[in-house]
Amino acid sequence: MDLRTMTYLVVGASFALYFGIAIWARAASTGEFYAAGRGVHPVANGMATAADWMSAASFISMAGLIAFQGYEGAKFLMGWTGGYVLLAMLLAPYLRKFGKYTVPEFIGDRFYSNTARLVGVICLIVISITYVIGQMRGVGVAFSRFLEVPVDIGIYAGMTIVFVYAVLGGMKGITYTQIAQYIVLILAYTIPAMFISLNLTGNPIPQLGLIGNHTSGVPLITKLNETIQAIGFGPYDGPVRSQLDMFLYTMSLMIGTAGLPHVIIRFFTVPKVADARWSAGWALVFIAILYTTAPAVGAMARLNLTQTLWPNGAQSEAMSIETRPQWFKNWETTGLLKYEDKNKDGKLEYYNPKGAKAADNELTKIDNDIMVLANPEIAGLPNWVIALVAAGGLAAALSTAAGLLLAISSAISHDLLKGMINPNISERAELMAARISMAFAIGVAAYLGLNPPGFAAQVVALAFGLAASSIFPALMMGIFSKRINSAGAVLGMITGIMATLVYIFWFKGWFFIPGTEMAKNVPDNWFLGISPEAFGAVGAIINFAVAYVVSMVTAPPPKEIQDLVESVRVPRGAGAATGH
Repeated sequence: MDLRTMTYLVVGASFALYFGIAIWARAASTGEFYAAGRGVHPVANGMATAADWMSAASFISMAGLIAFQGYEGAKFLMGWTGGYVLLAMLLAPYLRKFGKYTVPEFIGDRFYSNTARLVGVICLIVISITYVIGQMRGVGVAFSRFLEVPVDIGIYAGMTIVFVYAVLGGMKGITYTQIAQYIVLILAYTIPAMFISLNLTGNPIPQLGLIGNHTSGVPLITKLNETIQAIGFGPYDGPVRSQLDMFLYTMSLMIGTAGLPHVIIRFFTVPKVADARWSAGWALVFIAILYTTAPAVGAMARLNLTQTLWPNGAQSEAMSIETRPQWFKNWETTGLLKYEDKNKDGKLEYYNPKGAKAADNELTKIDNDIMVLANPEIAGLPNWVIALVAAGGLAAALSTAAGLLLAISSAISHDLLKGMINPNISERAELMAARISMAFAIGVAAYLGLNPPGFAAQVVALAFGLAASSIFPALMMGIFSKRINSAGAVLGMITGIMATLVYIFWFKGWFFIPGTEMAKNVPDNWFLGISPEAFGAVGAIINFAVAYVVSMVTAPPPKEIQDLVESVRVPRGAGAATGH
């Protein structure tokens, strides 16, 4: 069966499954729409959380980043997984014990202020919108390559699918759909990795293949180092960033993960406080299956690509343009892989981008995002495996898009409408408003996916910095400090996210002030060598510092709020044995 037909069958079967779940899990109340009725088992919630978290960035981009960044790519593994440790230990159980539906609702109640709640809503929407643009665009790219339709058609199709199961089912429908999507995406990620590991190392377990020997008898990483250095690139396992920037980048990803609203609301769906911690633990297990496989996928994909295009291991003997393989031609149509025969020698030469001959590159573009999706084609795997990868990439993008859209919808209907504009709204009317808000959010996401801002793809990665600098500090101080008051929290969130936004936009060159000579993306101009992607950790420090100072010079929170904070932190039944 040809690839296109096989892809339609596999992707179509997965979509039919999602539609069936949406009809079965239709939300009948606001409790089911916002929190799935608080009846999701911790293991099921852990699986849904893993799918919610593992977006197109995790499935498609991460291994590609590791493939080309090598050692430096470890920051994504450490930062993103470390964020779940913070969630499990410091946030999830306490937020569940607080018993609210949304992150802004917790912020508004804890800091006894509608202003704080409104700032929380604004931060949530800024973070979620920037994140969801990339998911919708990822859906369009996956459709355009594997189903051979225009990107716009792919986005419309993705929008329709999310509309059915998210608007009908809310959190209840999204939860059970995400469980199915996790199964699809993890099979799609690990099965090709097992085939490729077996081909390259003789070991079907990718994690062991990465630390084992290549079929030539030398360690796989040694073989990769030799191969890429032979054509002029630096060592795969060599550090690039400064230690300070690497540390802050990792911290920004870590605390940004712990502050992502669409991830946090998943812990409001379990029956008990203890289940929230167990959910985070199970999510780590399910995430680890993909995240421990990603380094192997990245390294093996880079080796496969290099050996295919430079079969004799030298730039002078690069593959000729005439004999380039079919997979190469397929990916040219997406614009993610490009070449130009500048010196008219008919070869695909590609020099080290930091080398003196960078301007002479004839293979002008190898996008990081093609590495996972193209790897099975490069390795010559069967069509059903390639089709499965397409279904997995779509599952990853759709699952995260649904979670983000629910977070936006809940903020609008529950926090703005019910919490601030019309507190007496009936449950039926609120449920209808939630569905309308979801439909509106899907429309906005689709529009931005079809007409992305020039910086959209980059801002997706920076969304973690925005979450780190705004929501994470507010949650931490709200749970662990009785002294932080409303004024401190509000000013902390505003200064934290504004400092991060200004730094990002300034050094990314997205705005320019006349009379200044600030060059964009030039490390020499960065403050202490801190990259824009890493500044979220600095923004978080600013947030904490401003909130503390303002709180210390203004009136403390009311006693009932301080008692509330104490009750959230202290386990139920504490002191019963001693009578204290």
